[in-house]
Amino acid sequence: QVQLVESGGGLVQAGGSLRLSCAASGRTFSRYRLAWFRQAPGKEREFVAGITGIGGFTSYADSVKGRFTISRNNAKTTGYLQMNSLKPEDTAVYYCALNARYSLSATDYEYWGQGTQVTVSS
Repeated sequence: QVQLVESGGGLVQAGGSLRLSCAASGRTFSRYRLAWFRQAPGKEREFVAGITGIGGFTSYADSVKGRFTISRNNAKTTGYLQMNSLKPEDTAVYYCALNARYSLSATDYEYWGQGTQVTVSS
């Protein structure tokens, strides 16, 4: 069993930056693909970014490419999402998730954190 805890969310003005962290319990963290999803009110949960177990490959939603960077530190069993040039439309609850295989679908992910709120004011 793996437990995930997100932190780093908050209120920021448009154009600002935030860094989200995802702390994982257990020693199998590096075996899993890490992804960040987000869910805005009234919308479905959507894929934001993903990274392979050893960090050799990353993928991003078109809406965040060039602004967000996903990374991980397996020694610390922690994942990160650096968010720059934030826009009001980035406002959502952000979740980190782990899965054994590559997927862009939230339904495929096995472990989830509780989420952290990101609010971007205009």
